[in-house]
Amino acid sequence: MSGQEIEAVIFDCDGTLVDSETLSIQVLVDQIGELGLQLNYERAVEQFSGNDLSVVLEDVETQLGHSLPTDFLDDFRHRQIDVLREQLQPVAGAADLLASVEQQTCVASNAPVEKISACLATTGLDRFFSPGELFSAYQIQMWKPAPDLFLLAAQTMGIAPEKCAVVEDSRFGIEAGISAGMQVFAYSPNLEHHNDERVTAVEQLTDLTPLLRGGSFLSG
Repeated sequence: MSGQEIEAVIFDCDGTLVDSETLSIQVLVDQIGELGLQLNYERAVEQFSGNDLSVVLEDVETQLGHSLPTDFLDDFRHRQIDVLREQLQPVAGAADLLASVEQQTCVASNAPVEKISACLATTGLDRFFSPGELFSAYQIQMWKPAPDLFLLAAQTMGIAPEKCAVVEDSRFGIEAGISAGMQVFAYSPNLEHHNDERVTAVEQLTDLTPLLRGGSFLSG
């Protein structure tokens, strides 16, 4: 066993801190259904969770056989925010974990900053982050699984990537964390375990509290 010092913790948002993935995908499936393409919800969750929305919409267009309406994305964003503000809940244990973390923290998400802010505010988790601690892939036009977003967060915090931990719930985020050279905590009871030694699976967010306490994580 070898000690790996952790000085900063980078959190994904959707599906990690807030339970938004299923709500957002349901909105998308319903909207696509209005265009005549009926998608299986469970399959959509499996394929779309954590992916760049532009990639998802390209796949939908391929299945439709034609381009989406020009106002489709704006319409989706408005519907999505309305549903999230009405129904969004934090992931169980998120507030307790954030309250216990002693290291620097931030959020790095594939979603737009406006959505990240709305999700955190709706669930009351915004009290744990300042606006300068929210990083969006739209700011740099590079989405997970590319490591660029995590590397930007680390650089902004002034912490070396190898001293950062990433908390993620999707394979895209996990791959991004590995590529960034960071310790990755994969949260999800149903997420397949990853063989990389830098990935540790946890079934509950509160399982991370003792792992992060003291700033050193034993791995290897």
